[in-house]
Amino acid sequence: MPEVFVSVGSNVDRERHIPSALEALRDRFGPLRISSVYETAAVGFEGDPFYNLVVGFETELPLGVVAAALTLIETDHGRTRDSRKFSARTLDLDLLLYGDAVISEGKLQLPRKELTEYAFMLEPLAEIAPDLKHPLSELRIQELWDRYEKQGLKQTRIAPPWPH
Repeated sequence: MPEVFVSVGSNVDRERHIPSALEALRDRFGPLRISSVYETAAVGFEGDPFYNLVVGFETELPLGVVAAALTLIETDHGRTRDSRKFSARTLDLDLLLYGDAVISEGKLQLPRKELTEYAFMLEPLAEIAPDLKHPLSELRIQELWDRYEKQGLKQTRIAPPWPH
């Protein structure tokens, strides 16, 4: 059964959307492995800081069903598809890994390219799955995080204002 990892982020009413998204993910996919929450400066635009974390779960559902469920959860949380790539978000659920799948089909890219580019994806994944190997580089996620350039990083692990 593939293990799936999803990046979860919000910078609009984040204290409401993140816990609600975690509940929706649990309802749809069952038990979750949940990283710490990180407060991260907006990337690519001026805006309020994000709360970011990564969740992992095992599922027998096909990739297309998982991707559609993530989109539906985003939509249920007020996410619109007409916004720019770098903009404020009520909820952003990015599929990072689906087992060791390597896929490039339109907008669906696995492993997600940004996984190794953005600390808000890589650090929380390294926290919950340090020994997992990246499907392309075959480096452990912890090794990728150790090599990540952290100078000027605007990301802090926080105690979230909600129970999880």
